Formats: sequence, C-alpha cells, structure tokens
Amino acid sequence: MAFGVGAALLDAIVLAVVSKETEGTYGYRITQDVRRAIEISESTLYPVLRRLQKNEYLIVYDVECGGRNRRYYKLTKAGAVKLEEYKIEWTGYSSKISELLLGEEQA
Repeated sequence: MAFGVGAALLDAIVLAVVSKETEGTYGYRITQDVRRAIEISESTLYPVLRRLQKNEYLIVYDVECGGRNRRYYKLTKAGAVKLEEYKIEWTGYSSKISELLLGEEQA
C-alpha cells in the first residue's frame, strides 16, 4: 500500500475489528481481520493491543483452547465511545480526501 497508516487509524481499525465480536476475539484472528484492510504483522499488532488495553479501551482475558491459553480482547464501554469518535472523525476525513483525490463532492 502506498499510503502509511498512523497510530490513530490503526487503533480505530483494531477497535472496529474487536467490536464485531461481543464476547471478544483473539490476537491471531484480529490480525487476519485487520489484514483485510491493511497489511500488518503480529509484531505490529500486539503493541497496539497493549496500548488500547492500557488506555482502558480493551479488556483482556484468557480462555483455554486445546491445552493452551488463548488471550482474548474485548471492547470496554470507553473503547466503544472512542470507536464512535474515530468513526465520526473518519467520515469527515475520508470525504475530504475523496473530494481532493477523486473530485467527488461528498454529501
């Protein structure tokens, strides 16, 4: 991809992915879902997950799976609020960029 992805956009994408699963989801699955939009490595994703947890946007819990623990991430109420803020910001930002790049006036 020719366009870089900043920390705020990456946070927004991860929060959006995690929000799709009400009971939470695990790291590898988050990586696979994020990769539908942007290329990301697990070594990039896990610091993002830790930052979101530190900011209290995600809670973390372990579930036994095949004799091993699998770490799950779940959106908190604060995370849901932050995701809504990101959505509002993204709508305005993406429409301005589309207008400039594509000559499309957004409603």
